[in-house]
Amino acid sequence: MTGIPSERPLRLLWTVLLVASLAAVVALNRTAGTGRGASAEPSDALARYGFQLEEGAARAGVAFLHQGPTFDRQLDHIMPQVASMGAAVAVADFNRDGWQDFYVTNSAEGSLNRLYRNAGDGTFSDVAAELGVADVNRLGTGVSMGAVWGDYDNDGYEDLFLYKYGRPELYHNDNGRGFTPLGEQSGLPQWVNANSAVWLDYDRDGWLDLFLAGYWPEELDLWNLKTTRIMPESFEYAENGGRKYLLRNRGNGTFEDTAAEVGIGSRRWTLAAAAADLLGTGYPDLFVANDYGVAELYANQGGKQFVEVSRETGVGRTPKSGMNAAFGDIFNDGRLSIYKTNISEPGVLVQANDLWVPKQAGARGGLEYENLASSMGVDLGGWSWGAQFGDLNNDGTLDIYLVNGYVSAGDRTSYWYDFSEIAVGHSGIISDARNWPAMRGRSLSGYQRKRVWINDGVGRFTEVAQVVGATDTHDGRAVALADLSNAGVLDVIVANQRGPLLLYKNRVEPGRHWIAFELEGGASNRSAIGARVELHWNGQRQVQEVSGGSGFSSQNQRRLHYGLGASGSVDRVVIRWPTGRDQTVVNPQVDMLHRIAEPR
Repeated sequence: MTGIPSERPLRLLWTVLLVASLAAVVALNRTAGTGRGASAEPSDALARYGFQLEEGAARAGVAFLHQGPTFDRQLDHIMPQVASMGAAVAVADFNRDGWQDFYVTNSAEGSLNRLYRNAGDGTFSDVAAELGVADVNRLGTGVSMGAVWGDYDNDGYEDLFLYKYGRPELYHNDNGRGFTPLGEQSGLPQWVNANSAVWLDYDRDGWLDLFLAGYWPEELDLWNLKTTRIMPESFEYAENGGRKYLLRNRGNGTFEDTAAEVGIGSRRWTLAAAAADLLGTGYPDLFVANDYGVAELYANQGGKQFVEVSRETGVGRTPKSGMNAAFGDIFNDGRLSIYKTNISEPGVLVQANDLWVPKQAGARGGLEYENLASSMGVDLGGWSWGAQFGDLNNDGTLDIYLVNGYVSAGDRTSYWYDFSEIAVGHSGIISDARNWPAMRGRSLSGYQRKRVWINDGVGRFTEVAQVVGATDTHDGRAVALADLSNAGVLDVIVANQRGPLLLYKNRVEPGRHWIAFELEGGASNRSAIGARVELHWNGQRQVQEVSGGSGFSSQNQRRLHYGLGASGSVDRVVIRWPTGRDQTVVNPQVDMLHRIAEPR
């Protein structure tokens, strides 16, 4: 294992944490009983904030309870921690009928994943088994951690990439009527303990490539351990995690790993990744959120090389527990900010979430970022996991929906004291799972209230979750936004670890306009992933990019949704296709979805 660059600050930080954690037990006891079923004022939500959420999974025909994995018995004493991920959701219109469907993962050995097909009448039916993407967690092949949709062969149908603690698989979409696994012939790695993946066309050749990030080392079989020295070597600078893969699409149904040759060699413990043209070169850059360490920003150099510019740009200077990667134009000025979530537990450890906002020209012709999470009020989200940007109330600015909670077990118990004890140890102690104290049914940042922050557009977010109806306290992992009823509003899908899948139906105050775009590439990749759309209306502009996956183990709908507030018209929309070609549409009609194909 590599050395720890700064062990003294680490020990000091966690020694303070060790003492403070005693107070946290009292704080948790005080809040655990009140966090669940907290009263809200949904009747005030429309008038006060312009929208209201109502959970309705059961009414929609969605009955799914996530199951977690069970690894080697040598990990039984800390199983709730090491098996704490796997609940994921990814949205796509897989059968091209105009309605958004979604795929959710299960993570117990032998459990079934679900593909919920949208009937267009407010209900969904699970078609995963009949279409061949349900029974994917078989013994010996690993268990699901997430999935992302992308049309890798440009045939017009979204294909499904499944990443696991185990053998990844790519499923070809057979015209919406079924899925065929490509198997070993695709060139995918044999075994990756991955928690994140994202589609992107990094070399702009018109074929979707795939970034796949390991969390645990790839040689590790979590069900058959040869050693218990499998944990991170440090709580701040761990580099003994899984390798990264940049799988270049050859255009013939096969992929080759080019990570090493283009400069991506990280072994950090990656939990989330997202791609967009952050540095203004026309090529997609990669932002990677890492647990037990610093974030990484890889600048794309013309599709031939990636250069790691995290420290120069500011986003990778402070080690935290990064768990989310999402982009949003929060000021409506054409700049994409980065939202990365971390851990915050009052009285114990306050890492705070990061909202990296572009500041000025910086390293290598790119940007320099400043962290405005605290000043904008989106820094404290508990033990934060997935988060997404989206205009939930159609007022013309991007809001944030965040899910949280690590392990909810004993109602008035806390594992924080023991957790901090192991954290002050030497790397040799930390890295051996045998040294970690047994959890014994205790909670670790459990039963937490979710966060819904609405954006005022001038530098401040207001937290409204309890009022608008987002009142669950399950252990949230992934969240995805999609217009499930084609009504011009963003609904919310939440995947909970060892908990129920939730569907929050969104109702927006009447009189608020919207516009949406569904793009199809021609010379670009057919999914149009990487297309940049700049909307101009009422003296404002907002930029969004078509994404191949964002958040934590999640993927929003492919179409881009813009709220317009009271404005009943749009001046123009400028589309920069992944090839670099621009297209302008003047005065598009509002309150409707526009399907636009790239001119050939």
